[in-house]
Amino acid sequence: MGATLRRLAVFFALAVALLLVAGCGGGHSESGGYLAGDRPPDNPNLDLASISDAEPRAEKKCSGCNNSYSVNGRRYHPLSSGNHYVERGIASWYGQKFHGRATASGERYDMYLASAAHRTLPLPSYARVTNLNNGRSLVVKVNDRGPFVDNRLIDLSYAAAVKLGIAEAGTGLVEVRAINPGQPPVTPPVATGSAALDLQGGAFRDTENARRLQNRLQQEGFSSVRIQRDMLWGAPISRVQIGPLESVPSADQTSARLTGLGHESVRVIVE
Repeated sequence: MGATLRRLAVFFALAVALLLVAGCGGGHSESGGYLAGDRPPDNPNLDLASISDAEPRAEKKCSGCNNSYSVNGRRYHPLSSGNHYVERGIASWYGQKFHGRATASGERYDMYLASAAHRTLPLPSYARVTNLNNGRSLVVKVNDRGPFVDNRLIDLSYAAAVKLGIAEAGTGLVEVRAINPGQPPVTPPVATGSAALDLQGGAFRDTENARRLQNRLQQEGFSSVRIQRDMLWGAPISRVQIGPLESVPSADQTSARLTGLGHESVRVIVE
């Protein structure tokens, strides 16, 4: 591919990512709503709960769509490989608004297939997504970039959201585990029905710094602020967390309030 075509490929991938900012992110209202302009399929009687897992296979990584990129002033650096990638967070979905449009990998988005958008997993790649509250699990093909909505980890196709049982609520607490073609199947995590949702305001090697942040958050009116002891790369660390929070909307509201008060290191913790 010539230099001009390479530049066009990069431009195309970023343009798709920017389009996703406006709508990719799925619904996340307590009443089961979705983002403005998007919606489920018009035919509510489709049997989407029986869709099959995507079948992992070795594929050539797409040209241009695995380079670093910026959206809304934030820079993302896609992983060169999904090896050992496991993360928990909030899943959302996107639907009819993007059906038939080109994804960041160049494929057409099909809301009836098991696919997903992720900010940093290689394109294309595969991942097993497990709903931590009901145990439902599905292998999806990651072929798009997003979601570029705060606190979201992965954007599922509408059919994948139905299969996992999060379409009606709009969001769900999930584990995302990358899959490499040919690797032995991994047993999905056991769902307890009560996955905990917290926000982390900061993590410190120095316990006194953690206590100072805890005191500041309490003075700012946040309740249920605690210090969680943990290990990171063989060394102790103190994480300042707020929660458990009762719902995704509650986490969104608390996160927005934290950001408005100047806390820039807020992240979602799902356990």
